[in-house]
Formats: sequence, C-alpha cells, structure tokens
Amino acid sequence: MTELQVVIGVAVIRHGQVLAALRSGPDGGWEFPGGKVEPGETEPAAGVRELAEELGVRIEVGESLGVAVPINETYVLRVYAAELVAGMPVPHEHGELRWVGAGELDGLDWLPADRPFLPAVRRLLT
Repeated sequence: MTELQVVIGVAVIRHGQVLAALRSGPDGGWEFPGGKVEPGETEPAAGVRELAEELGVRIEVGESLGVAVPINETYVLRVYAAELVAGMPVPHEHGELRWVGAGELDGLDWLPADRPFLPAVRRLLT
C-alpha cells in the first residue's frame, strides 16, 4: 500500500476574514490555497512556499485545523491557519481571490475536501 500524498491548504486570516481562492477549470470551486508537500518538507514549510509561489505573499503558519480529509485515492488535504505577514495576494494560479467573513463562508461553492474545515475556520473568525 502506498502512502497518500499530503496537500496543504492554508486558511489565511486577516481582520476577521479568511482568504478564499477560486480554482478555475472543470474541477473548479473555492478552496484554501496551498499545494503538495514535497519530500523532506514539513507541512508548514510547504504552506509558506506554496503561498509565496501562488499568491506572492509571506505567511506565518499556525495550528492545524483538524484531521486529514481524503481528496481522492492519491491525496489527502490538511488545512492550517496562518497569518499574513507581508504582501497582498495576487491570483497567479486562481481565477479569483476573495476575503470572506464567517457569515459568508456558506455562500461559496467550496471544493468537497475543503468543506469539512469550514466549522474550524468559522470559529477562528468569530
């Protein structure tokens, strides 16, 4: 049995809002930005690297927001809270970025793997 590849999502919190990113294409939907953890890389380090690459920002990764959620037979998603340290997000790989408050979370069409993390994110925002 092969080990599942970890994908990290990052819930960037700023002024009582979280950053949501719209993945374009036929499998699109709203997600917490992030990406695959490379061999030898910690999950927080992957979050820092991925958000620098995808959004041009520097973050400080905090706590994990729960257990890993399966994406498919190959990948699992782990989401961490983070604070924006420097820069303003630019959507290099996403169709749109949006800062949303706790009351707006349910109004977005989240990707299935990201949905289980919404209650933990809502608690962080309130």
